[in-house]
Parts: sequence; C-alpha cells; structure tokens
Amino acid sequence: MKLRLQVLMCVCLMQGFCVAAPPNFVVIFTDDQGYEDVGCFGSPDIRTPRLDAMAKGGMKFTSFYAQPICGPSRAALMTGCYPMRVAERGHTKQIHPILHEDEVTIAEVLKTKGYASACFGKWDLAKHAQSGFFSDLLPTGQGFDYFYGTPTSNDRVANLYRNEELIEPESDMATLTRRYTDEAISFIEKNQNQPFFVYIPHTMPHTRLDASKDFKGKSKRGLYGDVIEEIDFNVGRILDSLNELNLADNTYVLFTSDNGPWLVKNKGHADGHRLGDHGGSAGPLRSGKVSTFEGGVRVPAILWAPGKVPAGTVCDSIATTMDVMPTLAALAGAEIPTDRVIDGEDIRHLFHGEFDKADPDKAFFYYLRVHLQAVRQGKWKLHLPREKEPVGAAPFGRNAHIAPKDRIGFKQPFLVDLDNDLGETTNVAAENPEVVERLLGLAESMRDDLGDYDRVGENMRFFDPLDVRPTKPPVPAPPARKGQPSHSNK
Repeated sequence: MKLRLQVLMCVCLMQGFCVAAPPNFVVIFTDDQGYEDVGCFGSPDIRTPRLDAMAKGGMKFTSFYAQPICGPSRAALMTGCYPMRVAERGHTKQIHPILHEDEVTIAEVLKTKGYASACFGKWDLAKHAQSGFFSDLLPTGQGFDYFYGTPTSNDRVANLYRNEELIEPESDMATLTRRYTDEAISFIEKNQNQPFFVYIPHTMPHTRLDASKDFKGKSKRGLYGDVIEEIDFNVGRILDSLNELNLADNTYVLFTSDNGPWLVKNKGHADGHRLGDHGGSAGPLRSGKVSTFEGGVRVPAILWAPGKVPAGTVCDSIATTMDVMPTLAALAGAEIPTDRVIDGEDIRHLFHGEFDKADPDKAFFYYLRVHLQAVRQGKWKLHLPREKEPVGAAPFGRNAHIAPKDRIGFKQPFLVDLDNDLGETTNVAAENPEVVERLLGLAESMRDDLGDYDRVGENMRFFDPLDVRPTKPPVPAPPARKGQPSHSNK
C-alpha cells in the first residue's frame, strides 16, 4: 500500500525507533441532532448505513456530552472549556458566545505543530447573526487557515462565505451538506502531505430544513429524516476519500452533535417521530434542546480510526466535547494553554479502548445559560434545587422550548440513578444521602471556581480591563417593560 510522504520521511532515532507522522483529525458536528437520530443509537426509521458502519469499525460513545444550546456547544468544543468560563467580547455572557480573540481554539493549538486547518459550515462564535457580526472573529481570525460556511444558524437564511468574503447571499440550503463536504474533501486532497484538522459543523438538521433531490422524499421520517440520511451519505464520502488517499490509518474521525433535538419543531413538543416533525428524537432520554435533562445534552458520538480505535467497541464512560481539544493536542504532541483553566481532559485512553483507565471521579456540570442546574458523577446525576422559572436561565426561564411536563423546578435535590433510570423519573435521594452530600459538595466547589447565576467564579475569564470585576455574570439586559428602565444583571 502506498505510504504517505510523512511516513517515508520519518526520522529514525539512534535507538532505532521511528518518529511516526502526526495524526490527522476530522470533527463532524451536526446541529440539533438527537441522541436517537442514528441507526446504531436506535433510530427506528432513519437509515444511516455509513454512520452505523463507522461505529462497527470504531467506537460508539453512549455518555458523550455537549451543551444545551448551539453557540455554547461550539465554544466548549473549540476551547475545551465550559461556556460560562470563556471570555467574550464586550464582557457579556451572551446566549451564543462572542468568543474573545484571546481565547485559544483547537486550530491555534494544532497550528504550533504545523497543522493545516479549515472550517466548513456553521461557525456561530462571532455573533449570532447572518450579518453585522464581527468578521475578525470568524474562523480565520481564530486560528483556522480557511473557512467556507455561514456565520450562524439558518433560522431564515444562510449566507455563504469564503474566508471573510460573502460569496452567496441566501444560499440554497438543499445544497449545503454536499457543498461543505465537497470543499472538505478538496482541502484534504490539497493537504494530504501534511497534518490537517478539518472541522465540519453542518448547518442542519437545525431548521430550516432542506435536502437535495437525491434524498428529498426518500426517508420514512419525512424531511428531517431526509436531512439526516444526506448527512450520513456525506460522512461516508469523507471516509471513502480518506481510504482512497491512504490516509485512513493515520486519521481520527469524530462524529457528534451540538445538543439534543429541537422539540419545539415537533407537534406538541413530543419526541420527533411524525413525518411532519422537523425536530429530532432523544429516544430513551428525557426532554431535548435548551434543557439540562439528558435529552438536551447527551448526544450521539462515533469515533473512527482504523488500527488505533478498537473496532466495534462501546464506551459508556463520561466524555464531553470539552475533552476534544486536550485530546487532539496530546495526540499531536502539542501543548494546551497553561495560563488558564481548561475544563476538558486528555481522554486518549478512552479513544484507544483502555476503559479501565477512565477517571471514576470525573464529573460533568450542567449549565443552562449562567445557571448551574445539575451535576453527574459516575451513574449518579443530581438535579440541584431550583425554581420552575429560574432567573439564571433567562431568557429560557419560562422555557417554551421543551414539553410542559419538563418545565419544572425542584424544591429538594433530585437524585437519579442513570444506570436504571435514563428517563430521570424517580428521586432516590432519600436512599442515598451520602451521594447527595458528595454531589452537592462538587456543585459548591464549581460555583466557587466557575460561578453561578448569583456569583462570578474565581476562574471566570475577562481578558479586557475592567474597572470593577462583576459579582454576578454580566448577561444582556432584558427588554425594558413599558414605563421601566432597562437593566442588566451586574
């Protein structure tokens, strides 16, 4: 088999060892795809043969976490940090972060090791708008060599940019999945003789939905299913290209989603299953996007790297999008920033099937906006006491995005055994007081470190000078009521 140029040029050391070429990375990040919207995760009516084969030849993560909303998820992936921690332009904790230029992204970390990097798709970190965004905060201003995509969500339109240049206003959304993939394959071909990082944050299945003529009307799950099946096909095109270029044996490909399904796009906020539903399905998990129930943040994740990731394996250890940056850095031999807190951790051991090395004490903290709502460690998840309409979750305090039965508060800590209750229906706090005490302690430590709706944590970042460090997370001012002044939470 033809070997890559880097392998032929490896340096033989005096001891007789050979320095292998650094691995390539492809991260495919879909938008609002639910936990069950893949065949190998249980979808009864969406066909995903390429993703299913990817899982069969690689690893499926069943406890992989993102954030509950699009922009925060992208900030977490790019920086390895909780969105609450990262600095934003203007010092305001936006619904969708405007990522400060002094934050360090995956692309910037990998650039120190000579990686070529490109982003193909939705960015959403330069302002949540199709116009009037900060062009210097597009991917090419945050470490990427090349950008082909759209600044934010396709709520109404998707304007297409190449780097900072608008090349197509109001693009035909039916063509975007294929065109992102075309551009990604071209970039891989051009950079096959050096290490590369390719990031493909697909515009869909965030609505508005559309699919090309080859897929439209073909799925048993209506237009939503058409969109997922087209994404699946194009994931297969990426894998085929890596194989054809003899790059598969030195490339890690990760497929995952930015949050759970957008249930407001389904009739009655139900789990997506009707032909007319334009939102996805979380399957056995409770609720969906804009929620800290499992359906809002636990997402499908598949890792593929022939010869490196053991085939046909399932990882149930806690892993998150925040772990991606430190893990890819470690695989590339790069250093992550040491002048700031990074929340993610190097999980190469999980990537390579060494599950016995997983940290049994690893915790995941569930934030909605600036409100810490739950914490998980091992099989235990503790919902912290909160109001039905918590001020820290504004503007999602009165949460119209999820089903009425899930718009609830907790007067007392609500402990769930996720091994036996994925639907989060039964409070077992009374039977496990020591677990409740431990998780409450973890939550309080996180409040001190990172913050909560009523406090700014020690390590929440504000890079630009401040006259006075805020005592509460600075959020956008709510709309002023008639006859009342507008005010912000400072």
